[in-house]
Amino acid sequence: MSSFHNLDGLDVKGKRVLVRADLNVPMADGKVTDATRIERQAPTIGELAEKGARVIVLSHFDRPKGKVVPSMSLQPVAAPLAAHIGRAVAFATDTVGESAKRVIAALQDGEVALLENTRFHAEEEKNDDSFARQLAALGDLFVNDAFSSAHRAHASTEGVARHLPSVAGRSMQAELEHLSRALANPERPLLAVVGGAKVSSKLDLLQNLVAKVDTLVIGGAMANTFLAAQGLSVGKSLHEPDLLETARKVMAAAKAAGVTILLPVDVVVAKEFKAGAASRTCAVDQIGADEMALDVGPATIQAFQAHLAASRTLVWNGPFGAFETPPFDAGTVAAARAVAAATRAGNLLSVAGGGDTVAALAHSGVENDFTYVSTAGGAFLEWLEGKELPGVEALKTS
Repeated sequence: MSSFHNLDGLDVKGKRVLVRADLNVPMADGKVTDATRIERQAPTIGELAEKGARVIVLSHFDRPKGKVVPSMSLQPVAAPLAAHIGRAVAFATDTVGESAKRVIAALQDGEVALLENTRFHAEEEKNDDSFARQLAALGDLFVNDAFSSAHRAHASTEGVARHLPSVAGRSMQAELEHLSRALANPERPLLAVVGGAKVSSKLDLLQNLVAKVDTLVIGGAMANTFLAAQGLSVGKSLHEPDLLETARKVMAAAKAAGVTILLPVDVVVAKEFKAGAASRTCAVDQIGADEMALDVGPATIQAFQAHLAASRTLVWNGPFGAFETPPFDAGTVAAARAVAAATRAGNLLSVAGGGDTVAALAHSGVENDFTYVSTAGGAFLEWLEGKELPGVEALKTS
């Protein structure tokens, strides 16, 4: 956090503070169905209001593609946000213009306003500088608390930071501090779990981690591609035959770097993929031609636990198997609970992120037992891939 400022010691009383939040929450029939992201943003908004700021909240919602789409309005989010911060939240029917100016002008110290969906303006996603200046004119200070949108160079995430003094909010601060501890300056040995369906979607991640970790655990359907790259038959298992050579290159790079790659040694296979399907556990060289690997077996989990016991830091992105469909959730659940136990015992710093990962940890009942669980999705993945995030870089230079 040394390269940019946070809310510590900030004098905001009487000042108009623009807060870029992420309120892109799941919604059905005009009601918020999962308030996790609101909960993550509430501390920053609440702290600023408590300090006497006139807080102006910016966020996108869904993909209206630069047009006003009433079903994508942020207005239904105002009441849940108010409930989480314990204060009334005024709502402006536009992001800029007279409605926004009128609502902001009426704010008193300690009061909060939410502006309409930034993506109702096509200039937002184009990072149009004129639009960024219009946003900046609404405030005296900019607080970016939306790490989950920091990988997008948009007017409300990157552009506005060029025109106002800018700092990180508490959620952004927490993300950056935990990710830095986990990957930039980890206590070693460092173990990474990478799962999911496709090597192609995680190739940049694998290549970056091979240069940073001590042990790389590969799970999910992508492990099938690595098994096939070793000459094993994977039957009808989901894999990518065109990426076998790529998988071999990743394994060669790991070997050259002295990194241990842990692949499944046994798997749970079935002839059809459905809940409660008949299944069996077998060694990875015993997968039948009409079978598909849908989870890792107990011997693989035992090997994982052995490496886990020797590790001090863990980064996790992606499940071990098709956890959404029992009985193929057993491997992911066992691994998640082992990580949670090591974390609770004080033996491990554990950081996890990505949509499937968050869902898998919740399914395993341990989402609150990891050191930190990121809800950022794409931004979390790009950080792990070693890419610069425009919204973060803007804070460093403002």
